[in-house]
Amino acid sequence: MAIPQIGDLLDLSHTLAAPLFEGKRYPWEILSELKEFIRTLGASLPREEYAEIAPEVWVHKTASVAPSALIAGPTVIGAKTEVRHCAFIRGSALVGEGCVVGNSTEIKNAVIFDGVQIPHYNYVGDSILGFRSHMGAGVVASNFRSDKGNVAVHDGETRIETGLRKLGAILGDGADVGCNSVLCPGSVVGRDTIIYPLSRVRGFIPERSILKGNGLIVPRKI
Repeated sequence: MAIPQIGDLLDLSHTLAAPLFEGKRYPWEILSELKEFIRTLGASLPREEYAEIAPEVWVHKTASVAPSALIAGPTVIGAKTEVRHCAFIRGSALVGEGCVVGNSTEIKNAVIFDGVQIPHYNYVGDSILGFRSHMGAGVVASNFRSDKGNVAVHDGETRIETGLRKLGAILGDGADVGCNSVLCPGSVVGRDTIIYPLSRVRGFIPERSILKGNGLIVPRKI
């Protein structure tokens, strides 16, 4: 089974980062360019819709940001998104419309598509979360190998070297990751796939599947 490309995982009509994906094959190829893209995007956003609440932090006027949240630039927060108490957005973050960034959730160098929910104690570093994907409480997208080597994405014998020291997870549209699961560096979860709570995810999990707690992958009936 081939590792999926951008169009197999993500509906680009649900992110302002769509132009960044043009001409690329795999989603993680955008991460090294994300910071400068957000800077350029933020400066071009209409001032009647977005407020620059801190240097290079652009927030849509219909979004809500808790007073205790800490947001560093460059960051863009979309319409009707809720950033809750003690959220920590470290910069290079593009958060779409209608999202929830919850208490004690940390984000850096990531694209969060529209409708994503990361509501409780999550870590999302060097990652891409597709349209209406969801992370249960305590889900961590680990982005750095213990041996400090570059991250590869693999599916069985198929292996793609990304050339990246840091790469977290790619969640396809509608993917749902259960509470307290760990997404190992370079994990790719297909569209509409469910990950059981307390799972360790490695490599590629196909679309419309269920990853059970014992590592068994079965088709999901939709």
